[in-house]
Amino acid sequence: MIPGIEILPLRSFRDERGWFVEVRRESLLPHRTLQTNVSFSRQGVIRGLHYHELGQDDLFACLTGTARVVVLDRETDEVFTRDIGDEDPVAIYVPGRHAHGFEALTDLIFCYHVTREYDPADPDEYGVPWDDPRVRHLWSTQSPILSERDASS
Repeated sequence: MIPGIEILPLRSFRDERGWFVEVRRESLLPHRTLQTNVSFSRQGVIRGLHYHELGQDDLFACLTGTARVVVLDRETDEVFTRDIGDEDPVAIYVPGRHAHGFEALTDLIFCYHVTREYDPADPDEYGVPWDDPRVRHLWSTQSPILSERDASS
């Protein structure tokens, strides 16, 4: 596995009312998170691959649906992928120096806890194209729905 990636099981407690899950426990993380973001993605969306030179790490959790997380170690070209969410309830901690992203295998709600607050004046976000030869074969789609920024990476 790529150095620095951590897999954290998420325990769900269910009853007739629904469910409860603890998504983040700071004492289990290598670095403290400072901001939490949530996104909704339709099936077929790929977000990323992004990386951060200043060291923003991400803790990913798929709250509903299924996401394929893809991580590329830009130094060694080693890749990591795992489908997380409804069938595999885990969180994945990704050091920001690695290019990382996800594909919505279903409509989903995705949560990102990050170790640096976003600064629009200095976003520290760089891209590797989704169809880079090192990762292209990992996606389930070859015609993803992309943001303008990800399409131009």
